[in-house]
Amino acid sequence: MLGKLFDRLLGARPWYRLPGLLAALKIIRIRNELRKRSLHDTEEPPFEKVDPAAADPKYRQERTLDGTYNDLAYPRMGSAGTRFGRNFALEHTRPETATLLDPNPREVSQTLMTRHAFQPATSLNLMAASWIQFMVHDWFVHEQSDSEHIEVPGTPRDRSGDPGGDGAMRVRRTRPDPAPPGSTRPPAYRNLNPHWWDGSQIYGCDVATASRLRTFQDGRLRIRDDGLLFVDEATGIDLAGVTDNWWIGLSMLHALFTREHNAICDRLKSLHPGWSDDALYAKARLINAALMAKIHTLEWTPAILAHPYVKVGMNVQWSGLLGERIQDLFKPLNRSESLGGIIGSETDHYTAPYSMTEEFVAIYRMHPLMPDEFVFRSAATGEVLARYSLPEVAGRNSRAVLERHSMTDLFYSFGVSHPGAIRLHNYPRHLQTLERDGKRIDLAMMDILRDRERGVPRYNQFRRLLRKEPVTSFEELCDNPEWREEIRALYGNDIERVDLMVGLYAEPLPEGFGFSETAFRVFLLMAGRRLKSDRFFASDHTPEVYTREGIDYIGENGMLSLLRRHLPSLAPALRGVDNPFAPWRAVAGHSPSSGHIMRFINTFTHSGSRTTVMPAEAGIQETGESPGYLLSQV
Repeated sequence: MLGKLFDRLLGARPWYRLPGLLAALKIIRIRNELRKRSLHDTEEPPFEKVDPAAADPKYRQERTLDGTYNDLAYPRMGSAGTRFGRNFALEHTRPETATLLDPNPREVSQTLMTRHAFQPATSLNLMAASWIQFMVHDWFVHEQSDSEHIEVPGTPRDRSGDPGGDGAMRVRRTRPDPAPPGSTRPPAYRNLNPHWWDGSQIYGCDVATASRLRTFQDGRLRIRDDGLLFVDEATGIDLAGVTDNWWIGLSMLHALFTREHNAICDRLKSLHPGWSDDALYAKARLINAALMAKIHTLEWTPAILAHPYVKVGMNVQWSGLLGERIQDLFKPLNRSESLGGIIGSETDHYTAPYSMTEEFVAIYRMHPLMPDEFVFRSAATGEVLARYSLPEVAGRNSRAVLERHSMTDLFYSFGVSHPGAIRLHNYPRHLQTLERDGKRIDLAMMDILRDRERGVPRYNQFRRLLRKEPVTSFEELCDNPEWREEIRALYGNDIERVDLMVGLYAEPLPEGFGFSETAFRVFLLMAGRRLKSDRFFASDHTPEVYTREGIDYIGENGMLSLLRRHLPSLAPALRGVDNPFAPWRAVAGHSPSSGHIMRFINTFTHSGSRTTVMPAEAGIQETGESPGYLLSQV
């Protein structure tokens, strides 16, 4: 009754246009409705229940590699190889068949995604781009078929660049998980990673991978004396738990958190000298994973969703309305999600067994964050050390660049550079023309195709199923007149045909938002659920499981403290920085106020209907291919 009265009083006004308390109440109402109606299980048959008391005692104290026994009553829940769930009722999630290639996803990529001029996200630094890929590698990976493909026809633009060829691209189908006889459900797909937030990108999710990464001494992971990971001779890239789509940004974060794991091991050993190698490894892994979850919740999220209500909401979600200090004094408050936060509260799966969902995968298509060019600078002087294209810092090429520059200079360069804005016409050019196994592939085309193939609804239907009003016109969808007409023409003036990713990239953004409010609805539901369903963040986030020093360590640390501790020479650049994913302080050598002769590049970029002119020295990636890019030098 209160909820309905609340809706009647506030009408259709979006939460971000309400005063603070009313906005918070409306966000809570949206989240609670989504918890009740937007979690759907796909497992056939359902997970088998067992007696929790029969579980091996070590499962109560440590994470398994494959994600089993997080829930002691349902050991397979959330483990590697289980299905992705859905945020919508299953009847709305059937794969597209007749419309799978309508319009041609390659044409959608070329017409609406191609980057003509780099649009920077000026409130973020480039580490925000590498961080989200680092996280995604922990969360999900689909299994692809070895024998079944989708043939995507070439476009006139493809054929004009390939005389005598048809420009077609072959995409491996996502492999459905076999359904039991008689099933009438839509296809469901397996997650090859554990669904839990457990650091599997660092540690791997099987014994063979984990063993390759361990020293088997004092719990530590293998790392070279110079602080870099060892190289996998078979692939030519770093030896790590997950290495898909590798580039230098991942190398940096993997090395940093491998160092952090070893630092935690050293601290635990000094306090518990009798612990075995396995005990130190398991406890450090538990603490390191929680630290990554905290960084994502309290630092990355408020950076990319830089709205004041979101920052407050993330802090409340983690530590509650009363904060950690009050909870330390009054322990029972910790069990209340609202007062004490999700961390340490009672575990709850809400209305379905825990899993990542296909819709959550869809909203994390954030490739526009990646630039096409990189400028690396000295952290001491600001001097330009080198310039690279994206292919030159990716795959096997990344290792040579990593050996050439210090980790301090690399992190500094990311800290003072911007990622791209998650908007139309800002997809990295190099990711539209990838070469894989001797064949050309377009990742933007694949992003569009995957949503259709896996039954993720198109944009307007996606909004309806989130209980959000559909857009009624192209004018409402997009406030950039040029983009709007491109979308209208491509989709034949039919707003219902607009793909989800196109709509998410086109829709006007609330103040400070780096991605759409429609995507935020799924984030709002799933961000808290990943913590609330995981007993190692909820009911078992205790000194008995983590140790007292482990709990304190998580509470006292974040990304800024890690950077300062492992890379102390970054201190000048981090001085006065509140959020490590926001732009860092430029050293005097490339500050416009230093008196040096500076080169400024006027880059005209479109963000919605606004045009901004930004100096390159503020961190914008320089691309000599944009029309009118280089206008003057000072």
